[in-house]
Amino acid sequence: MESETLHQDTQLLAALALALVDHPRATLQELAKTAGISKATLYRFCRTRDQLVEQLWQHSIRALNHALDNAGLDSLAPLEALKRLITNNLEHREFQAFLMYYWKEAGAGIEEQMCWDMQLDAFFLRGQQQGVFRIDISAAALTEIFTWTLAGLINAERQGKVARLGLPALIENAFLHGAVATK
Repeated sequence: MESETLHQDTQLLAALALALVDHPRATLQELAKTAGISKATLYRFCRTRDQLVEQLWQHSIRALNHALDNAGLDSLAPLEALKRLITNNLEHREFQAFLMYYWKEAGAGIEEQMCWDMQLDAFFLRGQQQGVFRIDISAAALTEIFTWTLAGLINAERQGKVARLGLPALIENAFLHGAVATK
């Protein structure tokens, strides 16, 4: 029963995350309507907009840290881990969109809660040492390129510019091969 409740809460939070991204100035009543719930249900879940944003922050960070932790970045072959990382993140695309939109409001404490940079830097360095990733770009730069490729294409899919079908392969190919035409 607890697992079912957690799944329902996650679904509700995902809907509310997108509602806030799509309608950043909406009232709680408008957010509830957009998320497909009553205002009373939303009020039982969070009483204020600030509480909602805080709850979404915390859930988003936990979800994306979980996606990172379960990608096998330090144990799987680099390309397999990269595929898992992409898939895991796409399972939380609503929370990616929320974090991307509300990033500046988080303040300085957000970096302390998210451990992405260090883990991804270490992953890309390991891949470079194994000859999988190019060495003329620093591991830190690969982290930035990957992160923004992922975030940008998630946003493009949300806006209808990129099809959901094939999105994992598109992210992987865009990151690994860029825009150079194959000969």
